[in-house]
Amino acid sequence: MKNNRVCEILGIKYPIIQGAMAWIADGSLAGGVSKAGGLGIIAGGGMPLDNLRKEIKIAKKIAGDKPFGVNLMLMMENVEQQIDICIEEGVRVVTTGAGNPGVHMEKLKGANIKVVPVIASVALAKRMERIGADAVIAEGLEGGGHIGEITTMALTPQVVEAVEIPVILAGGIGGGKQFLAAYALGAEGVQVGTKFLVAEECNVHDNYKEAIIKAKDRSTVSTGTFTGHPVRVIKNRLAKEMMSLEKAGASIEEIEKFGVGKLKLAAVDGDVKEGSVMAGQIASMVKKKETALEIILSLINDLEIEKQRLIEYLD
Repeated sequence: MKNNRVCEILGIKYPIIQGAMAWIADGSLAGGVSKAGGLGIIAGGGMPLDNLRKEIKIAKKIAGDKPFGVNLMLMMENVEQQIDICIEEGVRVVTTGAGNPGVHMEKLKGANIKVVPVIASVALAKRMERIGADAVIAEGLEGGGHIGEITTMALTPQVVEAVEIPVILAGGIGGGKQFLAAYALGAEGVQVGTKFLVAEECNVHDNYKEAIIKAKDRSTVSTGTFTGHPVRVIKNRLAKEMMSLEKAGASIEEIEKFGVGKLKLAAVDGDVKEGSVMAGQIASMVKKKETALEIILSLINDLEIEKQRLIEYLD
C-alpha cells in the first residue's frame, strides 16, 4: 500500500498485523499471515525457550524472506532469554505487553529489531514514543483476550494526536467498514485477532473455531474488570461462574486462581464450556474457516469497496 508508514517500517505488503493470542498464535499461523502479506506474530509470552525457537523456525520456513514478529510479555521471568533467541534467529519485529520495554530497548534496537508495544492509554503511548518505539498498537476494549478500558473509537484518535509515530488500531476489526474507520480515526494499520482464529493455518482446537463461528453480536462479555486486568471471552459456563464470583465479592487472588489454565483448556483441549474462549466483539462477523491469505485479501478488498462507496456518497 502506497505511502503507508506501517508497511514501510515493518517491511510488509498490507498494514495488517495478526494479534498475539496465547496458546494459539504459533509459527504456523504467524508464517501463514506473513506469507500472505501481513505481519504474523508468534505469542511468546510464557513460552518455554525451546518451544519459542521451534516456532520461530516454523514461521521462517513458511514465510520465507517475509518478516514476522514475536510478542513478548515483559513480566515473564524468561523474557531476557526470549529476546536473545529472537536476536539469534533474526526476528525482525517484536511487539510487547505487560510491562515497559525500556530496559530492553537498546538491546533490541542494536539487533535492528522493530519494537511495537501494545498500549491502552495516551500516557503509555507517549512513554513508548519517548523510549524509541517504532509504532504503537492502540488496543480498545472491543478486542478479545486481555483488553483496556477505553473503546477503540475513543482511544485511537487521542493516541494519534499525542504521538508522531504510527498508530495501529486493535479491537473491533471485522471487515472493510471497520478498516476504513481505522484510517478515519488516524490509524495507519490494524491488528486483527478474532478473524484469524478460524484461519486454516491456526492450530487452535476445532471446538474453539466453531464457538467463534456460532457467536452472535452479544456473545462476548468482559470478565475480571475489577482486578485491573479485564478479559473479553465468549459467554459460557466459565464466564458466568467468573462473573458470579465477582458479584459475590471474591478477592482478586480468588478470581485469578479460578482462571488459571482455562485458556489452554479451551484452545488446546477444546473444552469451550469450562475453558476461556477469548474473542473480540466482532466474533459474530466471522462466518467460516478461511486461509490467512483469504482473510487478508477479503479485508483489503472490502476496504477498497467501502472506500469507493464513501467517495460516491460524499460526491
